[in-house]
Amino acid sequence: MAASVSSGLRALPTWSSSVSGDDRCSPLVMSVSVRQPRSARPLRTPARMGNVNEGKGIFAPLVVVVRNIVGRKRFNQLRGKAIALHSQVITEFCKTIGADPKQRQGLIRLAKKNGEKLGFLA
Repeated sequence: MAASVSSGLRALPTWSSSVSGDDRCSPLVMSVSVRQPRSARPLRTPARMGNVNEGKGIFAPLVVVVRNIVGRKRFNQLRGKAIALHSQVITEFCKTIGADPKQRQGLIRLAKKNGEKLGFLA
């Protein structure tokens, strides 16, 4: 009634063969040790820079009109200044209430998400 377990075992080089420098392996070991390529995983979609809600949001049409009037370069400068001022306000608020830097960063990320949803980053 003893079941044969030798079918699941593979031949391994002995200590004496590894010390003597015998690098030859049996064909059975070579066939077992060759790795098969893994199944193909689905490719990721490339990361996209920009706003997911591009053109959406209540303020998006206003932002687009102002950008077209002022020009893209000047508009981006103004937007950068506004974002910097808003981040400073958030930082001062966090200092006032005693929030740690991790909470401050979370509030800044939340402000960015809200700006995207409202259309300020269109």
